[in-house]
Amino acid sequence: MKLSAPTRISMRVIALAYLLILLVAPLIIIFWRSFQHGLGAFFASITTPAAVSAFDLTILIIAIVVPVNVVFGVVTAIALARGNFRGRTLIQGIVDLPFAVSPVIVGVALIMLWGVGGWFGGVQSLGFKVIFGLPGMVLATIFVTLPFVVSEVVPVLHEIGDDQEQAAATLGATGWQTFWRITVPAIRWGLTYGIVLTVARGLGEYGAVIMVSSGLPGISQTLTLLVSGRYTNDNNTFGAYCAATLLMGIALVVLILMTLLERKRGTAK
Repeated sequence: MKLSAPTRISMRVIALAYLLILLVAPLIIIFWRSFQHGLGAFFASITTPAAVSAFDLTILIIAIVVPVNVVFGVVTAIALARGNFRGRTLIQGIVDLPFAVSPVIVGVALIMLWGVGGWFGGVQSLGFKVIFGLPGMVLATIFVTLPFVVSEVVPVLHEIGDDQEQAAATLGATGWQTFWRITVPAIRWGLTYGIVLTVARGLGEYGAVIMVSSGLPGISQTLTLLVSGRYTNDNNTFGAYCAATLLMGIALVVLILMTLLERKRGTAK
């Protein structure tokens, strides 16, 4: 369908106005509020003990979640792409479940499982604290980031097929050798992109984490919880904007990395 020049211009203006109102304007306001008192005040706000602790905890959670999701994601992706077994559809549905379930529901479910009086709540009597501690926050983040590695690796496995893997097996390669020398190099860009998406999702997670975290500064407060805590509980609007800007800066780095990887993956094809 060929559109007239005025129609094309109108559509572009509407699209730009939409992006300006929903994305650009809020970002400008956040940056202005963060730096309105100068760089010194901004850095002082993001280097407080609570902010440093929140940053460290966020990075720690990501460092735990990413390897777990990589191992689970690759194994699950190979099973879904190469296997033909009963329950395959069920596994695919479970993998996609985080896309359909609210993160808050995930947090409630974890409390029912691991909280006092929950199915596995007895572990707390052994001194292993899950809810309102690091393990619960890690479990919540793992759940919400579960699909990304799988959803990026499965299409790649379908695209490359299994001809090379079968040829390697015919030549006497073991399953492990085939995996490392054939499968991993073939899926490396999809896997890397899935990792970046996992990091991005984990950095911004709020709903599930807040349900299983005490939210205490320096104990179990991530960057997203720091922003919320400063804004709602401490009445520290400036500090909340500074923490939000720090979080946006990290997200921007991840976004740039995603763009570079997408271009690299397109070139590799």
